[in-house]
Formats: sequence, C-alpha cells, structure tokens
Amino acid sequence: MHELGIAESALQLALAEARKADATRVARMVLRVGALSGVDPEALRFALESLAPGTPAAGATVEIEPVATIAYCDHCQKEFTADNELYFECPACSRPSAIIKQGRELELTRVELCFSHVESELPS
Repeated sequence: MHELGIAESALQLALAEARKADATRVARMVLRVGALSGVDPEALRFALESLAPGTPAAGATVEIEPVATIAYCDHCQKEFTADNELYFECPACSRPSAIIKQGRELELTRVELCFSHVESELPS
C-alpha cells in the first residue's frame, strides 16, 4: 500500500505550511488524484485520516478531486476523454493515441489553516 507513504508526504507538506504560516491547525487538505496515477483515492483518504491524529491536522477534512484521463489525437488534433486506462483510441478517427494530456496528477493543491489568536486581558 504505497498510499501510506504518499499520505505521509502530503501530511508533512500540509504541516510545514501550517508551521510556516504560524497556524494552529490544518482544517482541510485538498488533493488531486489522476486516474492514471496508480493511487487508490479511498486508500489515500484512509491513510491521511489515520496519520493525522496527534498532529495539528487531527480532524482535518480530506477532499480528493478525481482527475479524468484526457488524451490527444495527433491526427485529428482533438482532445478526448479516455475511457480505457490501457489503450487510448480517438473516438473520431479510431486511431490509437499515446499522448496523455491529463490523468497522471497526484498533488496537494490546497491546505486550509486555522489561526487561534487568544488575547488575554491584562489586569488594570
């Protein structure tokens, strides 16, 4: 389950952003996962939610945005959604395509942070 290692890296990136911004906690993490990335989105979510307790990301919402595979037909010069992950055939001309424009993504795209500014009253 390589999703655990990926989740660990994503969590460390989110925590580093929280430290850099002097935030008290991570409220939300958004990841984009391409259909061709080789990552199971639900396994990644489970791994992130399992690693977060005991860190400033405990209880953070994990949102995963799926990214469809988009291929490009060099002959027709058109992009098309690839339904099959092993073979990309242009729906217009039926020629195979090896040009993939989208679908390999695996990225932490957004981290939402919380800031707690507790002001104590000074005695008069």
